[in-house]
Amino acid sequence: MSSIVLFNKPYGVLSQFTPEGKWRALDEFIPVKGVYVAGRLDADSEGLLILTDDGKLQAKIADPKHKLEKTYWAQVEGVPDEAALDQLRAGIKLSDFIAQPAKVRLIDEPAGLWQRDPPIRFRAAIPTSWLEIRISEGKNRQVRRMTAAIGYPTLRLVRAAIGAVTLDGLALGQWRRIDGGYQDLQGRFNE
Repeated sequence: MSSIVLFNKPYGVLSQFTPEGKWRALDEFIPVKGVYVAGRLDADSEGLLILTDDGKLQAKIADPKHKLEKTYWAQVEGVPDEAALDQLRAGIKLSDFIAQPAKVRLIDEPAGLWQRDPPIRFRAAIPTSWLEIRISEGKNRQVRRMTAAIGYPTLRLVRAAIGAVTLDGLALGQWRRIDGGYQDLQGRFNE
């Protein structure tokens, strides 16, 4: 049976077991050996990571050919209008590729969201808003690059779900093992 671990990654933690420079690593949080991240998050992003020793599952999560949808909550500088969001919904040209159309909507700050440490910069003259962004690609810093391309830089980014697997019940910095193997988790993705 495969080892599958869900982890709610805090800001400032790398998606690897070895620290580098100022960034902390997964070994501070997860004592499970032989598991590897399936679909990385940058150190300055937060939220759901799945780790496994199952290569098929890693590919299903990380490889864009599988079209597994990932849900992000992005706190952006300013309040985008529908015209700006439509640019993301249509697919947007970035410097090195065209991002596929995203599912995007304005949302209230997610209920139960933890405080970030350190907090984002606060500027009284510039409001912020939250977007829910669903994509199936997941290229390097893609969500941040997409929001910047429409003029609304991302200040905070949280991955809330991978397929139907969510952060629900998983506090910041906590992990839990999922019973079952690849087929069981695959069913959760396809719910």
